[in-house]
Amino acid sequence: MGKQIGTVSYWLGLVSSLIALVLRGLNVFGVLVPTVVKQGQTIWYMSFYKAALLFFVIAIATGSYTYLRSEKTL
Repeated sequence: MGKQIGTVSYWLGLVSSLIALVLRGLNVFGVLVPTVVKQGQTIWYMSFYKAALLFFVIAIATGSYTYLRSEKTL
């Protein structure tokens, strides 16, 4: 179960990073620029950036937990 959580959170982190990068790139060129950014109402690249960080932290924590549990059983 721990490997599945780690794998899924890692891939979700990669996808969120890619979406954040694309949205930020579009923002640099003036495409898809919201006039007002309201928390919880606007889709913004920072939301995907924070989600990517969260998923990567979950993947790291799950991997560490799984590794430590496997070491205890030896």
